[in-house]
Amino acid sequence: MNTLFIDTTSNQEITVAISKNGIEEKITQQLTNHKSQIVLPLIEKLLKKQQMTLHDLNAISVNPGPGSFTGVRVGVSVANALSFALQIPVNGKIFSENTPLVEPIYG
Repeated sequence: MNTLFIDTTSNQEITVAISKNGIEEKITQQLTNHKSQIVLPLIEKLLKKQQMTLHDLNAISVNPGPGSFTGVRVGVSVANALSFALQIPVNGKIFSENTPLVEPIYG
């Protein structure tokens, strides 16, 4: 199983990781600003490093918070969008009429 992990709750750094067949590799990047512009390139970088594409993912795990207000929204939004587009679960849930998206926890 290939799982993408996203954590944007910190004001200092963003972490993305991929667990591929039980082996995890992660990238952590210190923040300057523009958190929303860092997440997707980090995911792309990690996928390329693992010789994977988004379609190789089976699940997404996102830290919904609490944490940085903007950071929590960015991470959860990216996770929900990828989950919807790829039709894979995020935090164990697949979006449907009866199952809501993962929501941020603000504290």
